[in-house]
Formats: sequence, C-alpha cells, structure tokens
Amino acid sequence: MNQIIDLLKNHRSIRKFTPEPISNEKVHAIIEAAGSAATSNMIQAYSVIRVLDKGNRKQLAKLAGSQTWVEQCPVFLVFCADLKRAENACFFENKEMASGFTEQFLIATVDVSLAAQNAMIAAESLGLGGVFIGGIRNEPEKVCELLNIPEHVFPIFGMCIGYPDEKPEQKPRLPVNVVLKEEYYQESESDLERYNDICNEYYKSRSNGSRDDTWTRQISKMVSVPLRPHMKEFLNKRGFAVK
Repeated sequence: MNQIIDLLKNHRSIRKFTPEPISNEKVHAIIEAAGSAATSNMIQAYSVIRVLDKGNRKQLAKLAGSQTWVEQCPVFLVFCADLKRAENACFFENKEMASGFTEQFLIATVDVSLAAQNAMIAAESLGLGGVFIGGIRNEPEKVCELLNIPEHVFPIFGMCIGYPDEKPEQKPRLPVNVVLKEEYYQESESDLERYNDICNEYYKSRSNGSRDDTWTRQISKMVSVPLRPHMKEFLNKRGFAVK
C-alpha cells in the first residue's frame, strides 16, 4: 500500500549483525524518533540507557539468559519506565508525587513501549535490524544495580540494533480476522485451528522438519506456568503498582 506499511509488515527479529558500527548521528535520530511517540499527558515516562562498556554488556547478556547478541550487537539499549523525572518535576514545583498507584505504572509501561516501537521502526527505516530483549527482566534487581537505576525507574526490555547479517523467515502473525473484532468481542476456534496449521508449516520449514509445533501448544506451555513471579515484589520495591 505504501512504504511505511511495507516496512512495518516486513519486521522480523534480527540476532546476527555485521561488525559495521552505527554512527552517533543515527543513534540520536532513532532516539529522537522514539521521543515522537504518543505519551500520556506529556509525561514522557521513559528513559533509554545506551550500554557501551564491554564488561557491562557481557553481564547483561548473562543476566538476560545468556543471549550472546546482547554482547555482540553494535548498539544495545535498555528501555526503562521512568517516573523519577515526574518526581523531580514535583520537587521543582514544591509538591510531592503521589506515588505507587497502578495507573502510574500503566502510564509508564505504555509510554516506554510506544517509544521503543518507534525506535525499532526508525532503526529499520535506516537499513538496520534488531530484537527486543525481554530477558532483561530475568534479574531486574541486578540490572538496576549494574546500571545505577534509581527508585521510580525500572527496566522493561533491552533492544539490540545493528546491520543485519541474516534474513530469517518471517514468523506468521495472527490474521486480521482473529485480531479485529467487529462491534463486540467474539472468538472462533476454527480460526485458531487454521492459524495453528500455518504456524506448524512455518516451524517445520525453519527447522528442516525437526520442530513440530503450533501456536496454541507454544503459548499454552508459556502461560500455564508462573512467569517471572519475582516481578511483583521487584516493582513494589521500585515504587510501582502498590496502590
């Protein structure tokens, strides 16, 4: 339909990168694009930490579940939900922030997610590729200690960026008729069955027939066990989602 839609629909996770460096000009352009994302009431409740130190990169790669691309990619960014600036704004105006409310947690989480998606799209528009690193939440306390992240700020995910050295097959996404509900919420098991067949073909193709899997099988395995149960206590310690 147009170049922007083509770019969005062509997204795929890239984990192998060429050694070619990325200029500061491009990094700054990516962050500026991130800052143009929608934000609730102009709070702009996020910060981005660019990690250059090789030792810190190595530790982050290990903390994220031994994801070597965290250490090897030309640019690694840590996206944080950040209400510290809002607290500082209150100090500036001789007020006290009413902290700990779940709505603030939602605002910050949405803000940083929108900004990060903008950043990824901007990177891809420059011929770069990347991958989100949710594993940054495996050991969030240690990540905060390593990166000197204060109270009222927490890391949500990392992002590897670089020039792609691979072109993996694109994972098939849920079709529009499954995601888009007309007038009211509705479900169809037959739609999921068809999507299972599509995903099964994809996994077999990508693994030369060794992976016989479906979307429902994959997702049910993930959501039927506790997922990062430490996050609630961690968020409470950070001053989020306690009220």
